[in-house]
Order: sequence, then C-alpha cells, then structure tokens
Amino acid sequence: MEARQRLVKDWLTKVRTRQILLPRFQRYESWGSSITADFLTSVVRDLPVGSTLVLGVEGEELPFVSREIVGAPKDGERVAELLLDGQQRLTALWRSLTDDYPDKTYLVNIKDEKNHEVIAISRWERNRRRFPLWVDQPKECWERQLIPFKLLNPDDETTYQTWADSASNGDPVLARKVEHVITPLRSRIASFNLPFLYLPSETPKDVAIEVFVKLNTSLVRLTAFDILVAQLEAATGEPLHDLVVSLKSSVPEITYYTEPSNLVLSADALLQDKPPNQRGYLDLDLKQFVDDWPKIVKGSKECVQFLEAERIIDRERLPIESVLAPLIALWAEAPETPDERGNVRILLRKYLWRSFFTERYDRAVPTAILQDYRVLKRLILGEAKETEVPCFDKDKYPLPNKEEIIQSRWPRYKDRLARALLLLTIRGGAEDIKDDASLSVKNIQQRHYHHLFPVAWLREKAPNEDPNRALNCILINRRTNAEILAKEPIKYLLETCEASDLGENEIRRRLGTILLILSY
Repeated sequence: MEARQRLVKDWLTKVRTRQILLPRFQRYESWGSSITADFLTSVVRDLPVGSTLVLGVEGEELPFVSREIVGAPKDGERVAELLLDGQQRLTALWRSLTDDYPDKTYLVNIKDEKNHEVIAISRWERNRRRFPLWVDQPKECWERQLIPFKLLNPDDETTYQTWADSASNGDPVLARKVEHVITPLRSRIASFNLPFLYLPSETPKDVAIEVFVKLNTSLVRLTAFDILVAQLEAATGEPLHDLVVSLKSSVPEITYYTEPSNLVLSADALLQDKPPNQRGYLDLDLKQFVDDWPKIVKGSKECVQFLEAERIIDRERLPIESVLAPLIALWAEAPETPDERGNVRILLRKYLWRSFFTERYDRAVPTAILQDYRVLKRLILGEAKETEVPCFDKDKYPLPNKEEIIQSRWPRYKDRLARALLLLTIRGGAEDIKDDASLSVKNIQQRHYHHLFPVAWLREKAPNEDPNRALNCILINRRTNAEILAKEPIKYLLETCEASDLGENEIRRRLGTILLILSY
C-alpha cells in the first residue's frame, strides 16, 4: 500500500471521464446537507479532510461489480481505479461543484474574508420554477455576500465570469471586483490536496476488503451489514444490497415491521446455528448465506402471513422485533403437509404470544433467541418436547399478574406489555364502533389512540388513577375520536346505538372485536 497525493482538479477529471468507479458493496450516499456543508467549508479553508482509499485496476475486467458516483457520467474512458473509501467526500465535491443536488444549493458565505463558510440552501419546485428564486439571481446572491459553490468548479473556465458580469449589473469595475473574490477561491479548490492510499491492481480481493473494513474513515461508522456487503461480494460475487432490494420487492410487507437489512442476517445466523448479533453475522459462512437465500425469502413470506393472521400489522404495534428472525428461520424450513403445518402454526402462535407477555427477551436477547430457536426446530422435527422450550418455562417466565396488567402504561410508548395488551384487544378484527371498518394496514394510520374512559372524566371520578394505561386504550378512526371527545362510555355508546340502524346488538358485536377479557 502506497500513500499518494492528488489535487481536487485531478479527482474531478477522474470522475468526469469515468476512470474511477465505486465497488457496489459500498453503502449508498449517506451524508446530509450539514455534514456536506462542513466538509466543503474545510476544503474552502484549506483544512485537512483525511485520506481516501483507492484500488488500482488493470485490464477490462473489474475485480468487483461497480457503479458510478452519483451524478457522474455513465460513459467515459477505461476504468483505472476503484474508490474503496472516500465515496462521501468525492460525491460531495462532485455534486456541489456541478450543482447536482435537486433539493439543495451550496453557497460560500464571504462576509468574513478570513473564514469563508459554505452553507446549504433548501430548494423546491413549483410551477416549473425553482425556489427560492434569489439563489439563481447573481445580483441578489452578491448583495447577500454569497457565491454559488458551483462557480469554483475548476473544469468550468467561463461560468464564473458570466456570473460576475450579471452580479455587477453591467458595472465593469464591480464585475472585476467580483471576479477578484471568486478567482482565489477557484484556485484554492483546484489545488486542494486530497491524499489517498493506493492498493496496486494485483492486490487480492479479500485483502482489499480487509483494508477497506479496517481503514474506513466515514463519519458514519460501518455496520455489520456494511461489512457483510463487502465480504459477501468478495467471496461470492453476490451483491447483498440487490438481494435485500429483491426481498423488499417480493415481500414488500416485511418493511411494515422492520428494515430487512439486519433481519436477513439475523435469520441466516439462526439457520447457521449462530447467535443473531454482530458476532454471529461476522462468523457466517457466506457461500452458505447465498444458498440459504431462497429459504430466507420463503420464511419472510410465511412470517408476514402468520403475523397478519395474528392481527399484527405494523412495527408501531409490534411489542418486540426480536421474534421476527426466529419466525422467519422456522417458517423457512417448516414442513409442507397441511397437518404438520397446522401443528407448526399452533406452536409458533404460542411462542409468539409468550414472547410478548413474558420477560424472556428483556435481557441477553441473542442468546435467548438462539436457545429457543434450537429447541423449537427440534420440536418441529419431533426430536424434542414443548417442556424443553425455555420460553415455555412458566416458572422461570410467568405471565404478568393482574397488578402488572392494570399498571401497564399507554401503548403508544415502546412498551412490550402495553403493546401486547393492545394487540389482544384488536385480535378479533378491531372494528370501529361507529363506521364498522376493520383495522388493517390501509387504515392504521387513520386510527387514533382513544381513552375508553376519558382523561377529564377519570380525573374527576378517580383522581388517583392514571388514565394513560393499556387497559384504557382503544384504536378508533379520527372522526370517531373527534365525535366521542370527553364523553363517558355509557353516553357515547348509547348515542352510537341510537345512530345505528342495526341497533344495540350490532354495537355489542363491534365491541366484541376489540374486547379484552382477562381471567384471574
């Protein structure tokens, strides 16, 4: 590995001529406008911004599947380099200097002559015009002591002169003054040194990946998923990003519950008998992961259907996400005969609800999941008994007592027991008491958390009781919530009965779809 120097002007030439590409295992552009503005400010002030990492390329065949930097040309000269680290920095330079951000424009604030600062201005379109309009008006920018960062592009030798003429409103003396401010900034950008570490083309792929992982200097730290993306592509040629995109396409409902990137790693870790955590991810047999992929897709489809049948429709109502990976792994290898599948469904239903209502996954979660998964898998194969499943141990993991249920707080919080109680109330279909509509993915965002016994009424009748409890919560649509307001239950239920053509029996039936009955 060799340390080298390269000026920004030369980096831009590499991008413009498509001589440098990104290996596809690189994460996508992730810098927000504030990080980008801070980085550009450092460049304008000629401050160090760290080194990048480049892998040399010989011949036409690239060592990794690759893609262009965002906004860069799709055609050009023969590829000579792959940018292993430094994507965010080079992308920020390229896109800001070519004004390629659709929702932002970067400008240099020149009010402080010694400490120029780059700022980001949000942009939007209306009636085919880009707002705010003043950003594209040289005279107004100059009056604000702002210069578009794109004028500093060393590849463009004329635009800044035209801009200076427009900013001066025809005054040649002022135009030269404007140019006098812009020219040293252009020189500073063109001659800014962005150093890099160079790996020769004969570097083995696995070594290049190892260096990439160890030397990655992004402001956003590499996750286990990022590392696996790189290692999987190096070992098998399979792009993990594309696999995850294909899963979202074939099983879009999985995104209702979680972002599937880490979920697929957790599921395959279990399939490979490893804990679903970073240690397990980094110990995966990558070729086996590729072979397991059809199982992961199958298990995801089955898992989603199972959750929907249990009336669990989104992440906001899910008590814990820990159960998703074992459910996918278990459904991935579930038997196909109807009787056996029926037995699996009963078993996993019990597992699901016990995980919601007990403290099994409150601590040491990866270890607990792996332990339960191993026994459940053996149980499905007829090699174990239910009493051996740790999650089913009633003495060690008892169901909550009456007082715990009564004290359970408002389900909008990320509280396992509170959400579990809410799920029980909607398991019967959860029809709105007024419009008779069942709860579904399509209308869940229009449902409101409503106090069965209104807050004001409870504070008057029982001032020592907390109204924000799971047992006092019901999901109803926005309009129903507005009509009920602070009325006591007996009043709004009688009004609903009177308003319904089907009468009291129909309202009782609707209530039955959201009724929680506890027996102690």
